[in-house]
Amino acid sequence: MSALIRDAPLGQVIRWVTKNRVLQYPEERADFQCPGSYAHPDEPKEQPQEESRLEPEEGEPTEEVVPATPEDTLELEKSKTAGSEDEGDDTFDIEKIKTAATQRTSRTGLSRVGTRTALHKSVTRADLEEQFTIATLEKGPTRPIEPEKLEDGTILVDWYTTDDPDNPQNWSLGKKAFVSFQIYMYTLAFYMGSAIYAPSEQGVMERFGVSASAAALGLSMYVIAYGIGPLVFSPLSEIPSIGRNPPYMITFAIFVILLAPAAVVDNFAGLIILRFLQGFFGSPCLATGGATLQDMYSLIKLPYALSLWALSATCGPALGPIISGFSVAAENWRWSLWEMLWLSGPIWILLFLCLPETSPSNILLRRARRLRKLTGDNRLKSQSEIDQASLTARDIAVEALWRPMQLIVLDPSIAFTAIYTALIYGIYYSFFEAFPLVYVGMYGFSLGETGLTFLSITVGVLLAMAAYWAYIYFIVEPEIRKHGLGAPERRLIPALVVTFLCPIGLFIFGWTSNPSIHWIASVIGIGVFTVGIFLIIQCIFLYLPLSYPQYTASLFAGNDFARSTLAAGAIHFSRPLFVNLGVGPGISLLAGLTCGCVFGVYALYFFGAKLRANSRFAAK
Repeated sequence: MSALIRDAPLGQVIRWVTKNRVLQYPEERADFQCPGSYAHPDEPKEQPQEESRLEPEEGEPTEEVVPATPEDTLELEKSKTAGSEDEGDDTFDIEKIKTAATQRTSRTGLSRVGTRTALHKSVTRADLEEQFTIATLEKGPTRPIEPEKLEDGTILVDWYTTDDPDNPQNWSLGKKAFVSFQIYMYTLAFYMGSAIYAPSEQGVMERFGVSASAAALGLSMYVIAYGIGPLVFSPLSEIPSIGRNPPYMITFAIFVILLAPAAVVDNFAGLIILRFLQGFFGSPCLATGGATLQDMYSLIKLPYALSLWALSATCGPALGPIISGFSVAAENWRWSLWEMLWLSGPIWILLFLCLPETSPSNILLRRARRLRKLTGDNRLKSQSEIDQASLTARDIAVEALWRPMQLIVLDPSIAFTAIYTALIYGIYYSFFEAFPLVYVGMYGFSLGETGLTFLSITVGVLLAMAAYWAYIYFIVEPEIRKHGLGAPERRLIPALVVTFLCPIGLFIFGWTSNPSIHWIASVIGIGVFTVGIFLIIQCIFLYLPLSYPQYTASLFAGNDFARSTLAAGAIHFSRPLFVNLGVGPGISLLAGLTCGCVFGVYALYFFGAKLRANSRFAAK
């Protein structure tokens, strides 16, 4: 618990105020025994007595997994299977991979790395297979890790042992769950802030004398801003000297502060500007939240954590109208904006008190500084410290602004996935205009009762997540452990089935939205559609990083920008669409677009290998 508080923003403030005399790291305590590999050349080298067990206990495995050498990697490349189930399938002999990873024993143990680091290291398909194989192997006995020494004499500071408690991969399940919970709540509150405004639109129209389209700007500007924000803040969290927490804490604090003036502002332009700024400054959780989860969870377990994160992101907008629907009707249109302050303020306090830094690059950089201060040896540096020294503003700008757009424009697979997810996300946000037309206009629901219909989205997500977890646990994990990762297109297999649920659910919703038909029928249609979009997005978000592992951050930033842009547009075009054509024909038009995407999913599955072979970005 003390380590969690020490690494949280509050603990870092306490350390700064007390000049590191309180909440000390091991290297700062008098009883710390510096590992011999990091001791100054003039100092006697002592091996730590309690940090590792060099001899395995009875019953423990006698071999320790160590990273494969270049010769092993070459052997993996040669072990490709000639014939595979799918044309162009990159299949490797899993037994040869495991043998290459386990056949050598050494005093230097294997340090498991976070998913983000593993993907960044994977230039080839063999690299990716090796990282997945390492993630599936059981831990061996604790062993010290020998740091790498560069030709210029630099000693790369690493984790001390294979079970180093400072490595987020080695945190207990309880600590990982608590940190994840904070990210989920942060994400839920921020996403809720978008649609919680929807029931206030009528009050905004009356107060400021604006049209329905103008009043909807309070929602659309928030949405488009959180597509822009990650392009700026996500790269900052990848700078080793910054880490994850400063972008979280500073921007979320600004978000919380802006909630108060937005609730009392008395001119329309000011309201829209404040809503845009809220979306911009609250957005780091959209991209960096996934990075935090990747820091803690291995490649094989990450899908479970990400699906819970997606649950927060999907249910947030759906829960917003439920919370504000009754209060706005009972009080006034400003009530929804105050509710966001009451929700987000305590969450920021929780993050300030208890959210530890998870970026391995930042953790090791600070460890290297402490070791240099302790030993006086300036040769001790972290790899991230060396990388950061050569980082320029141009590099950051390219990765933040140009790379996401370049990937979408130049790679047809990435372009299709961006268009598909943007389309279904835009349709999702069109519901905030369609639901009042259906449930208020046709069925005579109140604002609060209309908000309750959004529960169908939450129910759909929960059903989809249960099915997804069962698929991962009973099919995907055993397959990877037995046969290896296989081609990335295998991650699209569930999408081949559930892609049909999107048009089916939309047609049900559109053509049962009729006063002569019970309202539950249209609600079921929304639930069916939600199951489809949740599982499709999960499949795509697994497929992309396995196909383009080195560009994962840029892929998700570009995809998020595309989704948010179309969703912001959908908020404005959906009302005229449904009013002029009617809800049934208007929804049918959108369903027809999703029918076209069905063919795209099948094309991506059957021809994805050929597309990857011709891509300059895909792992070869």
